[in-house]
Amino acid sequence: MTSPEEAVEAQTNEESANVDTELPPASEQAMGEYFRLQQNLLLVTLGFTALIFVSVWLAYSRHIALNYLLGACVGVVYLRMLAKSVAELGRKRGKLGSGRLAIFIGLIVFATQYQQLEIMPVFLGFLTYKAALIAYTLWTSVLPDSMAQG
Repeated sequence: MTSPEEAVEAQTNEESANVDTELPPASEQAMGEYFRLQQNLLLVTLGFTALIFVSVWLAYSRHIALNYLLGACVGVVYLRMLAKSVAELGRKRGKLGSGRLAIFIGLIVFATQYQQLEIMPVFLGFLTYKAALIAYTLWTSVLPDSMAQG
C-alpha cells in the first residue's frame, strides 16, 4: 500500500520520463532576434571595455589598464561561449556545460602566478560583461524600441 505522496511522486516521475526533452526547431525570426541580441550585447560590452580601459589608464597607469584589458578580453570570450551554448541549449545538448568556468579559473590562476599581473583589475575586467548586461537590460527596459531595431 502506497501513501498519496508516493503515488503523486510516482506519477510525476512517470510523466517526466515520457516528456521529450528536444525542443522544436527555432524559427528564422526567433534566431534572427537572438543573434541581434547577441550582437548588441557584444557591442555594449566592447564599448564598456573601451571606455573603462581609457578611464583606468588616465586615472591609474598603463600597467593597471592592461591588466583590466586582459580580464575584459577573457570576459568577452566567456560571453561569446555563453551565447553559443545558450543557442544550442535543448537542441544539440541537454544542459549548460561548465567548460566556460575553466576559462575564468585559468585566468585567475594565471593572474595569481604571473608576478606582473594584478588580480583585482583582471577580475574586474572579467566582470565588465556583467556590467554591460545589466546596463543593456536597464536600457531596454526604459526604452524598449531603441535597441530592438538595432
